[in-house]
Parts: sequence; structure tokens; C-alpha cells
Amino acid sequence: MNTKTHRVWTLGADIDTDQLAPGGYMKLGIDGIAPHCLEGVRPEFASQVQRGDVIAAGPNFGIGSSREQAAGALVHLGVRAVIAPSFSGLYFRNAFNLGLLLLTCPHAQSLQEGEHITLDLDQLQLHTAQGQVLACEPIPGFLLDMVAAGGLLNQLRQRLSSGQASIHSKDTA
Repeated sequence: MNTKTHRVWTLGADIDTDQLAPGGYMKLGIDGIAPHCLEGVRPEFASQVQRGDVIAAGPNFGIGSSREQAAGALVHLGVRAVIAPSFSGLYFRNAFNLGLLLLTCPHAQSLQEGEHITLDLDQLQLHTAQGQVLACEPIPGFLLDMVAAGGLLNQLRQRLSSGQASIHSKDTA
């Protein structure tokens, strides 16, 4: 079974990309952006988040601009997953491309700050310390593979190094 326990950070609804990667720091690169991640809503977040922690948020996580640094900052800080009832479409794709797991869960806001949960990626469920089980929406296998590889570029590097880089398409000849 593919499970691991993680500490929860809670956020509200409508967390936008400017809160995740503030525009004033965009010229600094990810090393300069990440320390400012969520500083407007959780000033302590970037300095206190630990590798493997998860974020539980309200609906519309990642709304705003298409800046991939918004997902990249969380990856850089070691966030394992973001759990929310809904995500911006652009953020959703950027996150998976960078290796950040997003779990769409209608009851994400029932998770409590600081509690420890177990992610069961085989069943796409969250298990709380109190025994509650929260189901997440299905995730296509290719996206889970992308996260496991650490993002799209890492996945492509792995394929190239193993000689599996061919694209499978129907022969039109």
C-alpha cells in the first residue's frame, strides 16, 4: 500500500498565484520566491513548513495568473500535496508538471491545522488520526506517474536515459 503520514497546514478559499509566488519577487528565481510563499496569509509558512507537509485549502486554489512559480514555490519548500475542493485549471496542470500532487477532495476544509493525516494514493483517500476517511476524486495514472517522477521534465529525462523516449502513435503510412 502506498501510504505516508503528513502534517496539515490549513488555508481558506481563493488562494491565488500572487499569494503563492508574490509578483515582487518573480525576478529572483525560485530560490528567492519560495521564502515569500504565502507571506500575505501565513507569514510563518515558508520558514516553518517541513518536507512532506500538506496544505488543506478551500475552493479555487491557485486562481489568478498562469505563473508556474506558484506551484514551484511549494515544491521547492517540500510540500507533498495540496488538498482542496477545487483548483484553477492552469494551476492544476502546472502543479503536476512540476511534480506537486493535487488532491481534489470536497471535504478538504474539515482537516484541522497541525493534525497528521495519511495519504493512501492507491485508494485515493485521506485518513485522519480520528479515523475519518475522506475520498478524493480520481487522478489519471499518467499524472500520478508524473508526480512520482518529480515532474514532467524529470519524467522525460528518465525516459531518455532508459531509451523509452519514443512517442507512441498510429502509423499513418
